[in-house]
Amino acid sequence: MRWLLIALFIAVSPAPTFAQIGDEVLPPVFVETLLELPDDAAQAAKSGKRLLLYFGQVGCPYCKELMQTSFTQKAIVDKVGKHFLPIAFNLFGDREVTWFDGKVRSEKEFARFLKVQFTPTLLLLDEKGNIIARINGYYPPHRFSAALDYSVKRLEGKLPFAEHMKSVPQTGASATLNEEPFFIKPPFNLARKTGGKPLAVLFETRHCAPCDELHKEGFKRDKTLAAISRFDVARFSLSGRETLTTPDGRSTTAEAWGRELKISYTPSLVFFDDSGSEVFRLEAYLRPFHFASSFEYVASGAYRKEPEFQRFLQSKAEHMKESGEKLELWK
Repeated sequence: MRWLLIALFIAVSPAPTFAQIGDEVLPPVFVETLLELPDDAAQAAKSGKRLLLYFGQVGCPYCKELMQTSFTQKAIVDKVGKHFLPIAFNLFGDREVTWFDGKVRSEKEFARFLKVQFTPTLLLLDEKGNIIARINGYYPPHRFSAALDYSVKRLEGKLPFAEHMKSVPQTGASATLNEEPFFIKPPFNLARKTGGKPLAVLFETRHCAPCDELHKEGFKRDKTLAAISRFDVARFSLSGRETLTTPDGRSTTAEAWGRELKISYTPSLVFFDDSGSEVFRLEAYLRPFHFASSFEYVASGAYRKEPEFQRFLQSKAEHMKESGEKLELWK
């Protein structure tokens, strides 16, 4: 009977929900709460966290840019998850929100109360509900990360937020995507044929420092280029509108396909075999040895015998040492 009750509980338990605005599902780092913010702040404080309030709206291009650049970079996502309880609000929404004054307001009334005029707007709160910083509009990732540091480092008692941001360079990662000569050119027919080359698909965004490093370091090594030559390689932006044919023969857009593949970080590299099935993926930029090895892992078919990439790397490293070959894991 005990196991029957457990099974019944699992069967009727709702599926996990993700924070969203309209039909747009937000990155998993955002949380769904009862929107009773004093309680949320108290719970966050127990883990040394503070509230981060995000205001967006349906069809907001700058909100989309923020989500597809800053919130696809692992360092920023990790920082938000470690130091904040991030809660999303619809600028014109109707959910009820309880503020620190005890009053209950709808989302749109709440936004007006906090003088949120446009989207995206992010508010950083201290443990008592005081707004210590207001991030108005889109910040590129390097400035957005620095803005978060104002709360992470508890700087509100030392200098104004504006003074803190003056020390942050205006320019950071490249505002355009980097090109490589081996990228497939349009039309993007990625359909696979038995016996043909495997496929590597790279997803990137603008203002992505790890993406820049990938092109500066990872794609410039002879061993990496040799491994890449065994693949067809396609590159898309997470917001790309170009049409493509997927490895299994369907027509879609780059943006829709990225959502379907649940790409959470950039750069992400997804590998497909000659049947059009995904066989492996990287969801961050790795150092050159590991990056080049990922292509070898798929091209050699090693993934079929060894499902753990780290064990494959360990075996390769040991073999290189035994043969006297120099091993550089970081450079």
